[in-house]
Amino acid sequence: MPVPRSAVDDVRPLSFREPEEVLDEDKLYTVYEVARLLQGLEPDADLDRATEDVLLDWAIPWMVVNREALVFAEPEADDEPGRYGLA
Repeated sequence: MPVPRSAVDDVRPLSFREPEEVLDEDKLYTVYEVARLLQGLEPDADLDRATEDVLLDWAIPWMVVNREALVFAEPEADDEPGRYGLA
């Protein structure tokens, strides 16, 4: 349900970091690790499932917008996630 803007104390501009500011050029990351890095967390930070789902809601569109700056590596196994890094 929408809330009145006046009910919120802190309204800031929406901004996204560039891939080079988030990812190390010598590493490949899962989408889950990218999601953590975008929030300033360590890639292996322990998160509950609900928090991880929210972070993915931010990470996936960021990756799509920045697709030209990213590369993809096939998963090592069918039950493993793919890995992403800087182009």
